[in-house]
Amino acid sequence: MTDLLEQDVGEGFSEKKSVEEVLAGAELAPSQSLWTTEASGSVQLRMDELCPEQPITVHQMFTYSVQKYGKLTALATKRGNEWEKVTLSEYYHLSRMAAKSFLKLGLERFHSVAILGFNSAEWFIAAVGSVFAGGIMAGIYTTNSPEACLYVANDSRANVIVVENQKQLDKILQVRDNLPHLKAIVQYSGTLKEKIPNLYSWEEFMGLGLEISDQELDEVISSQKANQCCVLIYTSGTTGSPKGVMLSHDNITWTAHHASRTGDMQPAEIRQESLVSYLPLSHIAAQIYDLWTGIQWGEQVSFAQPDALKGSLVDTLREVNPTAHMGVPRVWEKIMEKIKEGISQCGYMKRKLVAWAMSVSLEANQRLTKDEEKSFLFTLADSLVLQKLRAELGFSSCVKFFSGAAPIGSETLEFFLGLNIRLYEAYGMSESSGPHFMSGPKVYRLLSCGKVVPGCRYKLVNIDADGIGEVCFWGRNVFMGFLNLQDKTRQALDEDGWLHSGDLGKVDEDGFLYITGRIKELIITAGGENFPPLPIEDAVKRELPIISNAMLIGDKRKFLSMLLTLKCTINPETTEPTDILSLEAVEYCRRLGSQATKVSDIIGGKDKLVYQSIEEGIAQVNSKATSNAQRVQKWIILAKDFSIFGGELGPTMKLRRPVVLKKYHSEIEGFYTE
Repeated sequence: MTDLLEQDVGEGFSEKKSVEEVLAGAELAPSQSLWTTEASGSVQLRMDELCPEQPITVHQMFTYSVQKYGKLTALATKRGNEWEKVTLSEYYHLSRMAAKSFLKLGLERFHSVAILGFNSAEWFIAAVGSVFAGGIMAGIYTTNSPEACLYVANDSRANVIVVENQKQLDKILQVRDNLPHLKAIVQYSGTLKEKIPNLYSWEEFMGLGLEISDQELDEVISSQKANQCCVLIYTSGTTGSPKGVMLSHDNITWTAHHASRTGDMQPAEIRQESLVSYLPLSHIAAQIYDLWTGIQWGEQVSFAQPDALKGSLVDTLREVNPTAHMGVPRVWEKIMEKIKEGISQCGYMKRKLVAWAMSVSLEANQRLTKDEEKSFLFTLADSLVLQKLRAELGFSSCVKFFSGAAPIGSETLEFFLGLNIRLYEAYGMSESSGPHFMSGPKVYRLLSCGKVVPGCRYKLVNIDADGIGEVCFWGRNVFMGFLNLQDKTRQALDEDGWLHSGDLGKVDEDGFLYITGRIKELIITAGGENFPPLPIEDAVKRELPIISNAMLIGDKRKFLSMLLTLKCTINPETTEPTDILSLEAVEYCRRLGSQATKVSDIIGGKDKLVYQSIEEGIAQVNSKATSNAQRVQKWIILAKDFSIFGGELGPTMKLRRPVVLKKYHSEIEGFYTE
């Protein structure tokens, strides 16, 4: 590593430096190891000739950005009919004010500020302020029970908990007596219903630190090192208790800079990116994409309404017209279902026109390499029909569409190609600070998660005859360790410091990664054959548009069976699935000659036509199975669709298989005892 490297130093000038020189000049805390499980611990950085950049803290990243983008709008919040805007410079000063207030409340070094609420400017300011004040920022999912909130707050030694409203406050008040480190609670939305000691409104909180001097705060800031922890991401705990993923300043600042460029996110001096923040910020995907990358490149982040996923997101998108948008697969599926409903309500000629335009676009997008000229027909279809459809979704200015946090089905990808929207898949995990592989306008292949982020490395281990192996990560984005969990950390990181993902994948000759399944989810039949469930589940959903969720059962069993749910409407208040079939499902029934309008009209074999149709659809999927062991022999339609509300889906709408196995234990046993 003695060769000289091009090193970009904060202020934008370049000079030649070796990795050794960069490390010598970087102010890092002493460390002998690549990992730690202590909140106050420090780690060696995975710096080499692939990623020689100067390690910086969150505060350094923010100050560099303020110098470049200070006057630009950074945060936008809709109050009533007006958008309140905050410049990057104001955002920085508000974060300093919050940091002083945290210090005044007694935030101790490497103790946490836990944040429990929907995305907002206050969420961002509290997050950055807690890091500036030398604390560790820990997000809590808004869907968490009081007990789950208690677990995170206790594990992270929260000195302060920031809550959105009365609903979230009530959860903390229920468990407050079991939180020995807790000194104060701050509520950032709505008025305080009653005066409780050490409970502050946002306005009161922001005024608390006025007597803390700049010098006192600056001393805390300058004591921070890039290889120390500043963020905790709690895994959603689909198996066992959630684990606190410790991320360093360098994890955050390096990833915000490098992964985003792979996705072609532009620095504001080229073009200011605009995005809408609505996915849970306690999850790494939204946090790195909305919060940290927003600071790094001077993006404008507009906050959706708290009921975004209940239906208001499209209204916000139409108002904001973002340049980039990220969704989890279930969000893209919901948008797809909504569009299909809209199209089905159009007149005959319009339906035909949309179908024609979408088929032209799908074919062109599947055929086109990035350099090819677009055909006249494709251009016509796009300008005549598809542009209008995209505008109705709020995507008239949007040029980058990302999907992450879970695998996305091919049906969804192809549907959006029909709208001339390429969904760029990212792949990574909390333990890799988000993306380790990224797709983007210059790095795209259908069904692939893209290529490894430049500066990162990967390898496949235990490769089988088909070239499929476990994906392992190496890079500046790899986490410090799991808080207080030495055994779990040793399981995730091997002796050489490679992070083992637990995911199976293969890489093509051009370096594009395809994820085939999770090792933990592999079905190993009683006969010893093993395969991932996803391809079979996807095939069933594709064959049967009435199906919302399909979950394959068969591990250590003599044959495969499947749990199915039907597409239905959602109660907008509770987000609970209702008994009423969705418009698409009703239309499906009508085409069969069935008059069903409710899930309860169909289940238990009541609707012979629908049951026969599902039987035929599954037979069709079985006819393409690679072996007898991969055929679905029995299935059941459940009375309720899966949801976050019911616990079958996690906060990012990922299927929680262990929960489903437990919840529907008797139905599953029924397959195998008859």
